[in-house]
Amino acid sequence: MEAGMAGTSVSTTQDQPPVREGGSHERVTVNLTKKTSDALTEAVRLSRDSKTDTINKALQVYALLQQVEADGGAIYLRENAGAEQERLRVF
Repeated sequence: MEAGMAGTSVSTTQDQPPVREGGSHERVTVNLTKKTSDALTEAVRLSRDSKTDTINKALQVYALLQQVEADGGAIYLRENAGAEQERLRVF
């Protein structure tokens, strides 16, 4: 993955189902911005997971957050034990 490139390209189109290689896996090509590439590097460092596992987990969390909000729920975040809870808004 190359840092600093804008936009995203995916191996699917709206009229066709996703291209799945090797059974249950879907190969996707994504161009990351510098900021996003840095975030991926930091997430990999913290989790010690591979880039693939980190991206898979991140997308699952994102889908969960979207579903909670779509169902009328809210997500709150407390940055540390003494901090106040703040509502997390997914953009």
